[in-house]
Amino acid sequence: MLIPKRIKYRKQQRGRMKGAAKGGTEISFGEWGLKALEPHWITNRQIEAVRIALTRVLKRNGKIWIRIFPDKPITSRPPETRMGKGKGAPEKWVAVVKPGRVLVEIGGIPKKMAITALTLASSKLPIKTHIVERKTFGGERS
Repeated sequence: MLIPKRIKYRKQQRGRMKGAAKGGTEISFGEWGLKALEPHWITNRQIEAVRIALTRVLKRNGKIWIRIFPDKPITSRPPETRMGKGKGAPEKWVAVVKPGRVLVEIGGIPKKMAITALTLASSKLPIKTHIVERKTFGGERS
């Protein structure tokens, strides 16, 4: 399960997901990637579901790179609690994903298998995504 080992603060404010992703918009490691088209919080459980779906399709062939990490704690109060009494305890961890962010990358497999795997992985996510191909192959990086 993906959760941070150490954090500076136990609770965080919610923030906003305005605008496009600042970084992580290009494929860096693999040959195929899954790019987000809308902003959302992706939970650690959803990321794990994507990882499991990809490993099942790839069957030890190729390699998977997960490019997002859930480092934001989301707190919630117990049900039927009265107002006041402070902020709730951290319940889950999320990764803040903005449009244009590459979520996962895969490489070392044929095109047909890659598209099948990434289509299945995208069905595990709560956002619209599309499959992107690396612009240059080989040793050079652009």
